[in-house]
Amino acid sequence: MGVVFLYGASHLAGYHPEVVTLPSGLIIDLSVVIGVVGTLLAFALFVCTGMIYACLRFLREWNTPLTVINYILMGGSSGFILAALYSASAEPSQTNFFAGWAIIITLLAFLGRGASLVRNARLKPKSTMQTAIGVKHPYIVQRSMGMMGGSFNTREYFHGKSAAFLRAIKPTFLVLAFAVPLVLLALDINTSGLLGMAFVLQYIGLLAERWYFFAQANHPQNLYYQTIG
Repeated sequence: MGVVFLYGASHLAGYHPEVVTLPSGLIIDLSVVIGVVGTLLAFALFVCTGMIYACLRFLREWNTPLTVINYILMGGSSGFILAALYSASAEPSQTNFFAGWAIIITLLAFLGRGASLVRNARLKPKSTMQTAIGVKHPYIVQRSMGMMGGSFNTREYFHGKSAAFLRAIKPTFLVLAFAVPLVLLALDINTSGLLGMAFVLQYIGLLAERWYFFAQANHPQNLYYQTIG
């Protein structure tokens, strides 16, 4: 964020000192260097953020390269749609470039997220009540979570919503985050109104997608803290 701020500040102030001139005569100024560094850092941010979850082996829904790939693609999709929206008013000649890449990246993000949903639907839990509490008896019924009220563990690692609510969220975010933006971008990539709708609706869809991402993870500790036998 700091590097992007410097990139914007250099353009706002008109500060473009020459860094190097290529043999072709193309001049590389400081703002270009800052922009390239900011772009690389943005990708690094997506990778590092995705790996926070992908590295957790005990949460099998997240422990896949698709987690990192989807962070990059969904972030890129949202960013390019916003860039297309901004360019439609600030620099119309660039709108086709940003909107075209927004369509491509959104489609790839849809395929990537769909692949992760298919993968996770096929997973079979490795943890059981026996492994959760370290008792090998074949018949175990837990009647209480072992405390009179909730705790950080019971609130932080389980969403508390019904199965019906969980099922409803998935098609909602698939439509809002991917299908609707693709349709709106296909209608007219030079219309600010449609680009604005695409960004806002996708943003809502991505919020729903993030909720589903966390809710879908079957944390083994929930076996221990369940309240119904």
